[in-house]
Amino acid sequence: MRHVPTLAHPTLPSGWRTDARALLRLYWEVARRGYRRYATYRGAAVAGVFTNTVFGFLRAYILIALFTSRPHIGGYTVTDALTYTWLTQGALMVVYIWGWYEIAERIRSGDVVSDLQRPVDFQLYWLSQDLGRALFHGIFRGIPPFLLGALVFHLFVPHAPTTYLLFVFSLLLAVCISFALRFIVNVLAFWVMDYRGVAGLAAVFWTFLSGFAIPLAILPGGWHTVAELLPFAGMVQTPVDIFLQKPHAGALLSALGLQLLWAGVLLVAGRLLLRAALRRVVVQGG
Repeated sequence: MRHVPTLAHPTLPSGWRTDARALLRLYWEVARRGYRRYATYRGAAVAGVFTNTVFGFLRAYILIALFTSRPHIGGYTVTDALTYTWLTQGALMVVYIWGWYEIAERIRSGDVVSDLQRPVDFQLYWLSQDLGRALFHGIFRGIPPFLLGALVFHLFVPHAPTTYLLFVFSLLLAVCISFALRFIVNVLAFWVMDYRGVAGLAAVFWTFLSGFAIPLAILPGGWHTVAELLPFAGMVQTPVDIFLQKPHAGALLSALGLQLLWAGVLLVAGRLLLRAALRRVVVQGG
């Protein structure tokens, strides 16, 4: 993926008060810039849709072959499995499991020092930017692969409007969980020399335990129950299950509550890790 340089932080206009409304407006502007910086590269978005679609067809036919011998696996039908495939292909860049090293690179270059001097919360600044990025990828790299898949395969499409609202809310929490995990891995660059190794190893676990590689329901025995309790399932599996209307009533609220809990815990963990890292920062020069 082509590296996109970090945009400069928008400065506070004169006369703004540091109240909740001003801060909300500030981070909204940061999110808008996160959206616009990725919208600049439209060719990359088109190429990404093509790539995601090609891999979607490959994964779809593998699952069709798997379900040929058994019509139901882990509560999934072949229609559920195909819908899962195209949803995960569409959510790939929205959740952004792999290849995000922006904070780590700024730590290694020393640019993080100037970032920390800005009159904004460091973590919220990057989270706002990531939410803007996720919105762009959701519209332009998430929806098109699903629609293209629906032209070829019979996919499950919910009819209840509340399902779509809950799906979007769950996907928002998925982005927050993903960002929190990526933030923690990036901040580790304050301590480790090879942050790419740590990030690559983490991405392997996230790929399988999030439910991106295969639905967690397919895992044997009680392994799927354990995997669904971990934070990684909240990145992919939970939004997909909500779209497929798998959890009902109390189970649905529990799934969303677990996502919300993990998002909060991981964001707090990242903040504490950053605080510990800042004790190591030494600025040289006049």
